[in-house]
Amino acid sequence: MSDARLNAMREIIQEDVGQRGLRTDPADNLISATEGDFAAACRGIADTRDAAIAVVTGFFIPHAQPPAGETDGPLGALFLARALQPLGIKVVVATDGFCMSALQSGLAACGLRKSVPLISLPNTHVTGTLSGAEFWQQFAEKAGPLSHLVALERVGPSHSPETLQASGADAATQQRFRDEVPADQHDRCHTMRGRDITSMMSPAHLLFEAATRSEKGVWNPEERFQTPFSGRIATIGIGDGGNEIGMGKLPWDLIRRNIAGGGLVACRVPTDSLIVCGISNWGAYGLAAGVRLLRGAADSALFDVERERELLEIMVERGPLVDGMSGQMAVSVDGLEFERYAEALTRIAAV
Repeated sequence: MSDARLNAMREIIQEDVGQRGLRTDPADNLISATEGDFAAACRGIADTRDAAIAVVTGFFIPHAQPPAGETDGPLGALFLARALQPLGIKVVVATDGFCMSALQSGLAACGLRKSVPLISLPNTHVTGTLSGAEFWQQFAEKAGPLSHLVALERVGPSHSPETLQASGADAATQQRFRDEVPADQHDRCHTMRGRDITSMMSPAHLLFEAATRSEKGVWNPEERFQTPFSGRIATIGIGDGGNEIGMGKLPWDLIRRNIAGGGLVACRVPTDSLIVCGISNWGAYGLAAGVRLLRGAADSALFDVERERELLEIMVERGPLVDGMSGQMAVSVDGLEFERYAEALTRIAAV
């Protein structure tokens, strides 16, 4: 019965509501390539004793007035905290400075300021002086022991010829990449419109690369220090456009063929599980609901549409946060009016 319900949730969150091209190629697309990942992510958290997750979110919208973080991501992170923390699952949220006020206000409105730590990621001016190991160490000291690291609507760097070769791409694909993607756009963080925002984002992808190297609580020997983590940290990516951390699990050419501009923006950073969805917040709703279902704590009251609207209003006003499509401070997500956006909440609650 739980398998059927998880599949029903997955179908809801994977509606390509923005027509981004998640299923452009009927035979080989972002949805078909990750069919089992949603259930695996839910079970991975639900089945972990003393689970502890860090949710990394925040996406900068440079064309907004004013430039700010977008509503897709922080609202979903807040939902994960609201849904999982009462189950005894430790939740930590990490974001850039441009999303701190929004998340502080959201956590306060839910009475979670003291129980859900909020970590401010260092900006690029600081991280430019840190090695990847040092960046990880600073984060680890604040986050404490973790079992899972979740990237929620979090942009990651694109491919380079070296990463494409390392991924196993054939010679023809590597040549196509060199022909189509300018050299100055390699290993950069892009918006869906192809704008380079690398300098505006903390390099959170370093945390996910570090997590994959943690094994039995010990960093690779060349890093020369112990981590505070008790074992390998499972990683989960949640994204809706191909440019987010986690999408590196998929071949570059698959994203290129399905997503408009995908060859330029495709993120090179993989995660163990990848939840591809129509809107990233929907992926967070589904993950939270799936874990609660598997823990025997399904509760439709959590999916109160009016409460979600209220929290979004607070975060937009006090952040500010903006709609990622319009760039405006609005109670909407990815260009969807709230009523249409919230239909996913109602449908998941019914499941």
